Amino acid sequence: MIATKCNISDYLEDDEMIQEYLNSILEEGDSKEIIVALGHIAKAIGMSKIAEQTGMSRPSLYKALSENSKPQFDTILKVLRAVGNNLKVKASA
Repeated sequence: MIATKCNISDYLEDDEMIQEYLNSILEEGDSKEIIVALGHIAKAIGMSKIAEQTGMSRPSLYKALSENSKPQFDTILKVLRAVGNNLKVKASA
């Protein structure tokens, strides 16, 4: 039996799916999961496009958004803005 690894970025087909995925991770995930999720989203949109919008090189972006990386908060903000999402705070019920 051949084991295959699911690539989440293959399933993020439109902005709505990306938004739902990111919101879910932001609500329930820890910092590592958020970084990895941003990597999935960047791959789905196109790493070259995100690199251009953030002013980062593709290799730096891959490294910053890989599992077990510890990117600076400024990098996370750049990527969030590049993928078209901004952090918004809403009151909890």
